[in-house]
Amino acid sequence: MGFPASIDELTKTIIGGVIGFAVGALIIMLYGYDPISAYQALFNGAFGDLYSFSESLANATPLILTALTFAIGFRGGMFNIGAEGQLYLGALAAVAVSFFHLPSAMGFALSLICAVVAGAIWSLPVAILKATRGVHEVISTIMLNWISQFLCFYLIARILVDPQRAEKTISVAEWTRIPLLVPGTSLSYGIFISLFAAIMVYLLLWRTVIGFDIRATGHNPLAATYAGIEKWKIILFVFITGGLTAGLAGAVHVMGRPPVYAIYGGMPSIKGLGFEGLAVAMVGRNHPIGIIFAAIFFGGLLAGGRMMQLFAHVPLEMVRVVVGIVVLFLAIPELVKVFSFLRKIRTLFIFRSKRS
Repeated sequence: MGFPASIDELTKTIIGGVIGFAVGALIIMLYGYDPISAYQALFNGAFGDLYSFSESLANATPLILTALTFAIGFRGGMFNIGAEGQLYLGALAAVAVSFFHLPSAMGFALSLICAVVAGAIWSLPVAILKATRGVHEVISTIMLNWISQFLCFYLIARILVDPQRAEKTISVAEWTRIPLLVPGTSLSYGIFISLFAAIMVYLLLWRTVIGFDIRATGHNPLAATYAGIEKWKIILFVFITGGLTAGLAGAVHVMGRPPVYAIYGGMPSIKGLGFEGLAVAMVGRNHPIGIIFAAIFFGGLLAGGRMMQLFAHVPLEMVRVVVGIVVLFLAIPELVKVFSFLRKIRTLFIFRSKRS
């Protein structure tokens, strides 16, 4: 993306954000609340002091990784929404390592490795079905997300259950936890793992041959095929890499988010992080660097939303509506690209059907 294009994207983002906040303020006012005090509480709760900013970064840590899962797929012309299920299994794989009471360095490394492997393995059926049978990834990822959820419910209740607290899994062993970066907050050194992953994905997509092939396939799959790019290899690579980042998101969250370092029965602490990552990817224009800033902004909205409810007395449901509206307006330019991409895929499908 060249400099003029970057300025254009930034301008669209700023305009979308301003419109989103304006519409949100109008809705707050229509329901009888003060939008100025509401937004003041929102931004103070997100970025007002070290504690608030740390909580925003803590919220952003897994979102960067799940957003990368979607962005890698989108750059390759695939609509991968399987991060949710892959994240669940990555988190539980990281927890499971604590059963074995391994030495600290080995336990820490093995927890991360098992998490990324679990995410990658869960992405394989999607990749294989698409590469061999042409099954659309939206259908297969939705199905696998549900399977993953109920499989994890079983593992939490039967296999990984804490014998002293049946409502949750065993806690991650103390020596395998990611240390806190700012004491007294939820921010751990996991933020650096997420930032490192984003930089690696950027280098992969824009500085390697396989990255060029991925972007070429996403831009024009027919031309890429004629150029000799084997699409089945791109499909496998894209989904496995996306599974790695989603599984890592689960591990980083459960290993680095106090106070319990465990997963409760309904998985409230991790549920939705995969789908929220999709929104972050849209706001970040499916670019790893844009995703970093979008995730921090989104994490700030989540942290500040609680303060808006507490200090401006705006109901939680209203907070969620306002946050959703802001994110929607920020993501509109990328949503237009998504619909254009889906039309392109449909046209290509019709073209191939007529040829056959």
